[in-house]
Amino acid sequence: MFREMRRKKQLLSKELSEDILNQGITGVLGVIGDEGYPYTVPLNYVYEDGVIYFHCAKSGHKLDAIRKNNKVSFCVIEKEQIVPEKFTTYFRSVIAFGKAGEVEEDNEKWRVMRLLNDKYAPGRDEAGDEEIQREWNILCVIKIQVEHLTGKEAIELVKKRN
Repeated sequence: MFREMRRKKQLLSKELSEDILNQGITGVLGVIGDEGYPYTVPLNYVYEDGVIYFHCAKSGHKLDAIRKNNKVSFCVIEKEQIVPEKFTTYFRSVIAFGKAGEVEEDNEKWRVMRLLNDKYAPGRDEAGDEEIQREWNILCVIKIQVEHLTGKEAIELVKKRN
């Protein structure tokens, strides 16, 4: 169902790919947008046990697209070093494919928002709880159940690691 990576030597292990997802700050969500055009949007997220979570408003382009077609991709770039003298970039990134949907259960929604708070505002639990409570009625939490995950790095980084 999913394509095999052409440059297999550059394929990252599942463990390293998941580490990149766990440590990443910003990911880019890809959906099928209006009129069939791809729509990509950077966002903050948290990864846990094969699931990517993020929050958004209860209306908007990304949510409309997910409701229309729940198949999505999600990309995180962990390393991006331009090497002009070699006309290349030393990169390390992952791409996840999966199905997205809204988290409906309030306890799960709250738990995910706390995970996001812990990642992006560590040590600010009380203020985070207040912010979650204040925004609760306009808040939507989305989860992507990852079905396929690949990580890739520049061949120069592969050689350096080996």
